[in-house]
Amino acid sequence: MTDTSALFPGFTARWLDGDEGRIFAHVGGEGPPLVLIHGFPQTHAMWHRLAPALAKAHTVVCPDLRGYGWSSAPESAQGERYSKREMGKDIVAIMEQLGHVTFATAGHDRGARVAYRLALDHPGRIVKLALLDILPTFFVWRRIKAGLAPAAHWGFLAGPRPAPETEIGKNPQAYFEGLMAKWCKSGTLDAFSPTAMRSYRAGFGDPSRISAMCEDYRAGAGLDLAADEADLAAGKTIDCSTHLVWGDFYLTGKDVDPLDVWRGSFAPQATGTKVGGGHFVAEEDPEGTLKTLQAFLAR
Repeated sequence: MTDTSALFPGFTARWLDGDEGRIFAHVGGEGPPLVLIHGFPQTHAMWHRLAPALAKAHTVVCPDLRGYGWSSAPESAQGERYSKREMGKDIVAIMEQLGHVTFATAGHDRGARVAYRLALDHPGRIVKLALLDILPTFFVWRRIKAGLAPAAHWGFLAGPRPAPETEIGKNPQAYFEGLMAKWCKSGTLDAFSPTAMRSYRAGFGDPSRISAMCEDYRAGAGLDLAADEADLAAGKTIDCSTHLVWGDFYLTGKDVDPLDVWRGSFAPQATGTKVGGGHFVAEEDPEGTLKTLQAFLAR
């Protein structure tokens, strides 16, 4: 794997015990604890343009999710070890090892799904929740099943093993980088630093990481969806301050307002900010994303 230490000046590389294996993280700064959780198909390196500035006011923890980056990739079937509930247990475990029972969190993409599941499952543990460029899992799958949105990579990656793993394995770099470029407003990979890209690419050709990413999406189609639907039926909502950040490309559409979706489901009091760029807001518009996160965390 790629050494990302140069991206996190002043941070310390740590190996911590997750719920089912070792979790790698960079930890730095002083102040109230803040964990930053990356998404697919990236690693903790995605936070490198925000973490040093956030560390001026917070103790910042940037882990690799299980199955990603340097962290352990436990074997799984039907997503049982990659549900957001299970992945959230890793976050609780490593934060407690670092001495933090409660903490703020910001998550992007799959990491944001881990973050909001944590907030629903552990009321009182998450003190502030920032969700970067996602809609709730149940909402996405409802739209897919109703024919209102394409199944795209959600359906493909969640397919029965080993079909997606085999297909991706034919040319993994082309597959993952094709998705990343498509989700950027520019349609290119220009927003990503060379060191960060090396970190992401290190996992693209690793069969254990490809399998883990597929299991992540299988969990999304099954266990995560079931957990969302159960909480919706019970009227459960997130009890901490919640802020949504999204780009002006990717989530936005003629018939979907991201903030309305969250307010109408799990986060009735959510606030939100639209920034520049596409899906990868922390790298496409780091200034705008940092500004809104700092303002949210300070209030």
